[in-house]
Amino acid sequence: MRWALVKVCLAVTAMVVVAFAVPLGLVVQEMASDRAFSNAERQAATIGPTLSITTDPVQLRKAVESTQMGAARRMAVHVPAVGDSPPVSIGEGRAGERAVAETRRMGRATTASVSGGGSALLQPTALGSGDIAVVEIFVPESEVSNGVATAWLVLAGVGLALIVGSVGVADRLGARLVRPAERLADAAHQLGEGRLGARVPEDGPKELRSAAVAFNAMADQVVELLANERELAADLSHRLRTPLTVLRLNTASLGDGPAAEQTRAAVEQLEREVDTIIRTAREQRPATGLVGAGAGCDASEVIRDRMAFWSALAEDEGREVRLAGVDRTVRIPVARPELAAALDAMLGNVFRHTPEGTPFAVDVHDAGDAVIVLVSDAGPGIADPDAALRRGNDGGRDGSTGLGLDIVRRVAESTGGDVRLGRSVLGGTEVRVWIGLDGRSLGGPGAGRTGRGRRGNRRNRGRALQA
Repeated sequence: MRWALVKVCLAVTAMVVVAFAVPLGLVVQEMASDRAFSNAERQAATIGPTLSITTDPVQLRKAVESTQMGAARRMAVHVPAVGDSPPVSIGEGRAGERAVAETRRMGRATTASVSGGGSALLQPTALGSGDIAVVEIFVPESEVSNGVATAWLVLAGVGLALIVGSVGVADRLGARLVRPAERLADAAHQLGEGRLGARVPEDGPKELRSAAVAFNAMADQVVELLANERELAADLSHRLRTPLTVLRLNTASLGDGPAAEQTRAAVEQLEREVDTIIRTAREQRPATGLVGAGAGCDASEVIRDRMAFWSALAEDEGREVRLAGVDRTVRIPVARPELAAALDAMLGNVFRHTPEGTPFAVDVHDAGDAVIVLVSDAGPGIADPDAALRRGNDGGRDGSTGLGLDIVRRVAESTGGDVRLGRSVLGGTEVRVWIGLDGRSLGGPGAGRTGRGRRGNRRNRGRALQA
């Protein structure tokens, strides 16, 4: 916008300068020419009284040499034949005989070009005998253009100064308009990155002030809505404590045995998740924020732990389970609770949306700059993978809120990765989670669409999947 305003002002000023400077320069040039020929006419008139008295060549030569133009060898007098006297020319004539004759015939002053440059003014003058003599004054080119070059230089300097001045003024005005717009854009980016304290100074032109006021009001309302949402989530989670307490007390009466221990462990895990939700809702930042240096967890250890939990249910339902790639440590920049929640969401979908007895597998691949976690099954698959990845939509299947895969997606995108659904080698659904290891987090929903995970190293992915 700033440079556009400068360009417009530059173009307008240049057109104005050309429109006024060129005609003015031509007028100056014309005035210089008129001045030179007017002076020549005055010089020609000085010999007129002598011609009216005598046509004697000797007297005329003396009279011509006594004038300024005659002394400078720029005056000539062409006298026609008078009586028995032959025609005579006094001085250095430069115009041709035809031009002299034409002037004598027309009876008015004319100009003729001179070979070698310059012009000749031919002024007819009446003699005492009634004949017409022609006085010739040579006007050099330097006298015709005297002062013209200086005038053009002055006009060019004035025009250039006007253009530079207008560009400077336009740049200042553009900066005054652009700075508030840049501040508004910067604040919008900060708000989009989660810095809810970003505000815009309400200054600048009226329209931008109105936009700043509207932006600040919107930001305040966003903060208020998020605060209300956190309080609501904390309140709803806190209400779960009562039934959880009842469940925990009831599990005490189950006695001993694997099923009882698993039930008590599940209740304890559920209580921990509820506490985590309450703490997260009370915080001012998202739970899946940036992970500091040295933070994160061992993906293999977390996967083994969660598979130990789900394998009991898989055994009850007659499901064959395959686990691969978890025999070595694989550090990822994801907090343990977040990875556990993502795994539970994916494995829960397998048990919820595939028939009993359907086998499934969990594979971990280390691609060097990323870790790929694959959860695949031999179920019926997902008809519309894109719709299943949209928050709150899992393709319309009963018994699902559609938020499970959204949890997985947010965990992956917090590292610059992404999530993709496809057809597994078992014939059913494959959930492929790409977790970046280079420490760059795009920090928000949708980040994976533009981050490294979406356009990562394709060769590394291919080698990891073939491992």
